[in-house]
Formats: sequence, C-alpha cells, structure tokens
Amino acid sequence: MVLNILEVLGSKYFPTQYTLHIVIAISIIFALRAYSQGRATNRERDLHARTILVTGGFTPFTLTIIHELAQRGAHIIALSPNPIDSPRVLLIIDALRTTTSNEHIYAEHCDLLSPASIQSFCKRFLSGEVKRVDALLFTHEYPHIGALRRFKSKIEEDAQREQLSLASFLLTTLLLPSLLTAPTERDIRIINVVNRFYAAASSPSFSSAFYNSLISNEVPPANSIFLAEGMRSLRTIILTRHLQRILDALPAAHIPNTDSQSSAIPVVNPDSQKSNIVAVTVSPGISRADTVARILNADWTSPAGYSKLGVILYLFFLPLLHLFTKSSVAAVQSVLHALFLPTPFKLLSQTTHNQPQAKNDSLIDKTLTDSPEEVLKPGALYAECAVVKLKVPPPPLEEKDEKSASKEKGKGKAAENETMDLPDDGELGGELAGRRVWESYEAALKAWEEANPTLEEMEAEAKAAAQREAVQTEGISS
Repeated sequence: MVLNILEVLGSKYFPTQYTLHIVIAISIIFALRAYSQGRATNRERDLHARTILVTGGFTPFTLTIIHELAQRGAHIIALSPNPIDSPRVLLIIDALRTTTSNEHIYAEHCDLLSPASIQSFCKRFLSGEVKRVDALLFTHEYPHIGALRRFKSKIEEDAQREQLSLASFLLTTLLLPSLLTAPTERDIRIINVVNRFYAAASSPSFSSAFYNSLISNEVPPANSIFLAEGMRSLRTIILTRHLQRILDALPAAHIPNTDSQSSAIPVVNPDSQKSNIVAVTVSPGISRADTVARILNADWTSPAGYSKLGVILYLFFLPLLHLFTKSSVAAVQSVLHALFLPTPFKLLSQTTHNQPQAKNDSLIDKTLTDSPEEVLKPGALYAECAVVKLKVPPPPLEEKDEKSASKEKGKGKAAENETMDLPDDGELGGELAGRRVWESYEAALKAWEEANPTLEEMEAEAKAAAQREAVQTEGISS
C-alpha cells in the first residue's frame, strides 16, 4: 500500500523529463565531495608499544587523530592547557579509552603559551622512569588563528601565532637530547602539522617581506589573516627541513653498525636517510571545524568568545561546507600517511629479512632504487598523502653571510672539523633560508623566555600557594 502511494506521488510530481539532468547533477555533487575530501592513506601500521606525544589540546582535529592512533594500539600522551584533573579533560580521556578499547591514553598539563609550563612538562617527562617517545606530533599550529574583521574577537592574534610556533621549537629542543640517545634501530618521527596557506607566503612577491621579518625578529604587518597564517606555516616548514639537515649532519650519526647476521641493514646512501629521526611537515588542508569555523569566529566552545553572526552563517552554509571542505576524519589522512609510511631504513629491514648476507652496500642502493614501495622522505612537506614540491625563493645574501663564507674557505679542513657541515640542497630556500629561520627562532625564544616567568619562579609560586592552602586548611580544621 505504501509503495503504491509513493509510486503514484512520484509519477505525478517527479519531473521525469529531467531525470537525466538530475542524475548528472547528483553525480557531480558526489564527485565534488569526493575530490574535496582529498586522498585517504593506503597505508596501515601496528602502533602497539609505540609512544606518541600529541599537542594541540582537544580540538576536533586533535581528538580525531588521537582516536585513530589509539585504535591502532598506540600509547598516547596528550598535552592539554587545562589541568588534567578538570572534569572536561577527565571526561574526554575516559571517552577515548572507552571508544577505542585502549587504556594507554593519558593527559599531561602543558600550557603552550607559557615557556615555564613547557619546561616543567619536559622536566617531569625526562625525569620519569619511562622516557620513550616514538613520535612527536605537533598539531597545535594547525587550527586557524584570526577571524574576518566582521567576526573578529578581542585576541592578540599575532602574539598567539608567534608563541605557538615558539612552543614547537622549545619542545623539540628540550626533548631532542632524549631522542638522540634512543637506540639507533628505533624509528622516531617529528611531525609538524601546518595550515594550507603557506602558498601565499612562498610566492616571490611576499618572499622579501618574509625574510625581512626574520632579520628584524618582528612579525610583519599583514592586511590579510591568510597571509599571516601562511607566513607562520612557511616558517615551520622551513624550520622542519633545516632540523632534518642538522640531524643528518650530526657528528655521531645515528646509523647502526653493519651486522651481517642482522636482518636490518644500515642506510649509507646519502640521498636516502642518515638519521633514525625523521622530521616532516604535514598540511591536512582546509577543514570545517578547525579552519572555516575559526575564520568566521563560529567556534562556540572557544574560551575567547565567539560571534553570533558567524555561528549563524556557519550553520547556514553548512551544506556547502560539507561539500567543499574536509571533515576532521578526512583531514587527518595525510598525518596518518606520514606516520604509517616506512622510512628507507625500515624498508630495507623488511626487504632483506629473508635474504642472504650482504657483503657490500650494493644491495642497499639497489633496494632504494628498484623498490616500488613509497618511503617517507625526511624533511619533506606532505599534503594529500604525497610530497609537495614547494618552491621557496632563497634569501638574499647579506654582508655577514659573504664574510662568513670567505672565512670558512680560508680556514680549510680545520674549519670543516670544527663546524657542522650542512650541505645546501636547495630545497625550501636552501640551507641559508633554514639557518635564517632557525636563528630567528632562537632570538625570539630568548625574548619570550625573558618576558615570562621562569620555571624556578613558577615552582616557587606553586610551592607558596600550596603552603597558603595548607595553612588555611589547618585554620578551618582547628
């Protein structure tokens, strides 16, 4: 009866003469949505007994990536600006453990806007019994900062961008000694997640302003929030590439000794991998919750407030946003791809597991050249589960750069032994661009630490507060 009624209504009101047009329109809509969601990773990895440190609090993107990693058995340490005993943090951790059937999900307090809080966390972590870290996943630089002027909230956007970038640099430098002392056969990854607007800052028309900001250590005035976000993203991309150069050029290179009885063969090809620590940058794309909602200042969960008009517009355009922007599940695919891809060393370990002993390095070079399997490229930028060949103009040479270059040539081999040799590979602006970015981070970090309370001052204040609370408790009890 019901089917008959539907048939009558359909034949009466459905425009059968436009059936072909409707089918084509629906097909186009599905194709656009599939294209906008981007590529999904075709890799998989067992993460049991792997410890992954994740920053970014509990944004939609971070929650999704934690859920995906926990489902694969990873041991998760999530850094949160809120106290770990707060109801919100306890509820989220309990929900993640329940939905993923993984009890190895923990939260640690670390305010990334406070250098003392970062130092306090690293001190606690490095002084603990378990110091193992298999991956540092910095997702706190991915959520968009800054809304359109119409929906703008009262927040120091430029300062927040600078502080979050410095937080990545400080965490990396504080935890790096522990990573360098890890066993050489351990696969360690440092992944910085950035926004998609780096292309705006890397264009030749804005490159001069970008490099001038590095020299002056001042954030350049940007009329566009997209350009400001792009410059922040580009700095992180160049910094990550330079970090990989430093890791590869360390005097005590982390390459296991050749053992003919071992299934793992060390990498000696200079074009593949020189360190067991791989640093890459990943750009997930434009997502609804972490990009568009923040541009409209429509994130009603933000402690900084939100715009009612922005929320209305976000809800009104939500059907189109579902069509043209990524969900959090689609956005994390490139990050998972960078975590799941084998490194050149791991690929060689798998390839040579059942092969006879290798008496020379020809098998290594042959495996890297002939293997059709994709491997993780150290220092690269990934987007849509693939390497992005981003062209960044090199910075102009300054007088001090020319003097230092001529001085190094005059010193000869003695200078080569005293200084770290960082070859200019020409990628992402070359070694000079990476050095400029690194030095600007060092200068900005020093100023940031001087402008904020030190770790000793914070610990003294916490101790004094605990003593006052104890005195008050004794007074009430008496």
